[in-house]
Amino acid sequence: MSEATTANEAAPKKNTAQDQAYASADAGVELSNSPPLAGRKSSGAGKSLVLLALLVGVVGAGTGGWGLWQLHALDTREQQQLDQLQAVRSDAQEVARAGQSLTERLNQLPTPAELEGRNQLLSQLQGDQQLLNQRLETALGASRQDWRLAEAEHLLRLASLRLSALQDIPSATALVNAADEILHEQDDPAAFAAREQVAKALLALRSTDNPDREGLFLQLAALREQTSALNTLAPNFSGEGGVLRELADEGGADPQWWQRGLSTLAQYFRIDFSADENIRPLLAGQELSQVRLALSLALEQAQWAALHGQSEIYQQSLHQAREVLNVHFATENSNSGALISQVDELLKRPVKVVPPNLAPALNAVQAYIQAKLEARTKQGEPTASGEAAVGGEQ
Repeated sequence: MSEATTANEAAPKKNTAQDQAYASADAGVELSNSPPLAGRKSSGAGKSLVLLALLVGVVGAGTGGWGLWQLHALDTREQQQLDQLQAVRSDAQEVARAGQSLTERLNQLPTPAELEGRNQLLSQLQGDQQLLNQRLETALGASRQDWRLAEAEHLLRLASLRLSALQDIPSATALVNAADEILHEQDDPAAFAAREQVAKALLALRSTDNPDREGLFLQLAALREQTSALNTLAPNFSGEGGVLRELADEGGADPQWWQRGLSTLAQYFRIDFSADENIRPLLAGQELSQVRLALSLALEQAQWAALHGQSEIYQQSLHQAREVLNVHFATENSNSGALISQVDELLKRPVKVVPPNLAPALNAVQAYIQAKLEARTKQGEPTASGEAAVGGEQ
């Protein structure tokens, strides 16, 4: 009974489906039989739907692209955050290492008790160093003054030696002036007597004539160079033949044979009984070279004497040179005449210097040094001689 009932229920359903099929077929027939206006309306609606679908697709594509861009931006931010996190971790590690190193250094520092002991040692060392500096300044101050005074004494000795050996006025003046400056640096009223004697020595040096020895040496050297150009001047007679010519002319227009012979001899010989000048022999070859050498040696000796201040040797050498010129060379010769005049001029030039006596100034400085050393010894101050003992005590 139930199966029949089920079949009956199914039968109406099948009929209903068939009815719907028939209805749709009928609708299709009706649509196909509808007029063309209805077809146009359906096609316009389809285009609208297509445009709407395209618009929806474009909006969807834009929405998808915007979403992809947002995803890419999120990835970039995450990567940056990761990098920053890594940098922060590295900085933290560096800070940790620095803290560890600082902890190790703090552990190496001495304790407060050790610091207190070191401070006490440092204070004691500074006190000892200050005391040592004071003693050293006292010792060096005294020794430095002694050294400067010894230098002034040495300068005066050297100036006296320069005057006695070389007669060098400028060098001696400079040395004495340096010694006076050292005495001035002492700023001691007890040095007044020594400075007075040094001032007198300076005044005497500045008032002493200082010949130009270098200039004399160079002038004599120039004269020596001119000796190589000296030559003897041949004698020139005003008459021809002298007595022989007079005897030859006594024959008149018709001379004898002996007169003609005298005339011939008068061309080669001259006899003059009233000659008032000495006729010097003509020098040539080796004799002229020897005379020039003698003159050059005399001038060279005068050079040495001028440079060393030997007035006697200087005068003697120039007189010898002038004698050679007068004997062997005529004054009419321009070269020998110029040399003679220059030698006469050099004979008047002084070469010897009368140096002042520096002994009073030296003795005064020595007396001042001795008095200062005695006064310092009485006061118990260290001196330059006792500096080694002071160093040994320290």
